[in-house]
Amino acid sequence: QVQLVESGGGLVQPGGSLRLSCAASRGILTIYTINWYRQAPGNQRELVAAVTSGGRTNYADSVKGRFTISREDAKNTVYLQMNSLKPEDTAVYYCNANRKNGLGQTFAYWGQGTQVTVSS
Repeated sequence: QVQLVESGGGLVQPGGSLRLSCAASRGILTIYTINWYRQAPGNQRELVAAVTSGGRTNYADSVKGRFTISREDAKNTVYLQMNSLKPEDTAVYYCNANRKNGLGQTFAYWGQGTQVTVSS
């Protein structure tokens, strides 16, 4: 069973920074792609950033240059460093682990989410 636990959310002023953490079950990071999604009230869940099992990263255009995703395999943890935060970054942020096996079956797991609020 894959477990994902997010932490690090909170209230921050515009222009500020936060670092989210996603603590994963042991060994997951070398097998699964880890994604950070977010969902604001009334909006669909959107992909923010991803890091593959091989270490490649990808970002939504809206966060490029401001957010950085990274992995610390020894701690089974993925981070999302968020700088220059804007009010429109306000959302619940979710950690997701995703992979496909050789048969094309998809395995996906979600954390419980952590609230990020950017407001003065």
